[in-house]
Amino acid sequence: MNILGPDSLVFGVDDLEACSRYLTDYGLRRVGQSASGGYFEALDGTGVHLRHKSDEGLPPALGTASMLRKIIFGAADAKALAAIEKELSSDRAVKTLPDGSLETVDDAGFVIGFQLSVRRPIKLKGEAVNAPGSDSHRPVNDIGARQDAEVMPRTLSHIVLFLPDADRAERFYTERLGFRVTDRFINLGPFLRPQGSQDHHALFFIQTPPFMKGCEHFTFHVGGPTELMLAGSRFVEKGYTSFWGPGRHKLGSNWFWYFNSPLSCHVEYDADMDLHDDSWIPRAVPANADTSQLFLFVNREKWSPAGGPPPGGAAH
Repeated sequence: MNILGPDSLVFGVDDLEACSRYLTDYGLRRVGQSASGGYFEALDGTGVHLRHKSDEGLPPALGTASMLRKIIFGAADAKALAAIEKELSSDRAVKTLPDGSLETVDDAGFVIGFQLSVRRPIKLKGEAVNAPGSDSHRPVNDIGARQDAEVMPRTLSHIVLFLPDADRAERFYTERLGFRVTDRFINLGPFLRPQGSQDHHALFFIQTPPFMKGCEHFTFHVGGPTELMLAGSRFVEKGYTSFWGPGRHKLGSNWFWYFNSPLSCHVEYDADMDLHDDSWIPRAVPANADTSQLFLFVNREKWSPAGGPPPGGAAH
C-alpha cells in the first residue's frame, strides 16, 4: 500500500481558542478558521484539524481523556486508495466520504481515514555545518546563527499512540496496510514506517492500560537541530512548558523537544530523522533512559560572561 504517512490529525477539544493559539504559536499556519474550528497546516499542507468536542460532525470520542478523534493518512495516488478500500472492506465497514476520502476503524479502535495526499512539494535547504574534512559545508560568509531566522514546521512527521494491545495494532498496520517495523522497544511497542516513506517512523505504539488509550504526542519536522532549538526556545518564551528535551533520540536519531499542550497530549519539534529502506534490519532494545535518548539537555535562561558566574556554579 503506497501510503506516504499521516496527512492530518483531527481533535475535538475543550478550548478552541487556547488550542488555536497554541498551534499558531507552535508555527502552523491557520487556514479557514471559524467559530466551529479550523485547519492548521505546515509548509507542505499536512496539519491539524481542530473542532470543539461537542461538534456532531466529529467521529466518536475514544472514551478516555484523549481528544484525538481521527488520523488521516495520505495515499500516493488513486490506485493506492482503491487498494486500501479493497483490502479493509473485506472485514469491516469502510465509508466513502463526500470529499472522496475513506473512513474506517483500525483494530485498536482508532478512527482512521485515507485520502489522496495533500502534501505539496517543498524545496528548502536543510541545515548545513562546517566540519573539517567534509566536502559539504555552509558557503563562505553564510552565517549559521541568526536570531531572526524564520522557523516553520515543514511536514507532519509522526504520531505516537497509547493503546492496550500493541501487538494486535502492529499486525493490522503491517499485514493489512504494508507498514514495516523499523525498530522496537521490547515489551513496549514498535516503530512503523509506511511503504511510501523512508522516515524511521510515522507511527509508534506504546502498550498501556485501556484507560490511557489515545495520542501521547505528535510532531512536525523542522529544518535541523538549530531550527529545533530556536523554535523551542521561542515557544518557552511565549509561556509554554517544556516536557522533555531538548535532546536526541537513539532509535530514529531524531532531535526532539516535547511540550505540554491543551490538546490532551504532548507536541514535539522534530529534526534530522534517520531514513531507511526495505534492506534495514530492525533493532529490538529494552525501553529505558539509556536507550530512549543519546543525550538530553535542560533548557535554561540565557547567560553572558558579562553578567558574572553562570547559574549553578562558577565560570571556568
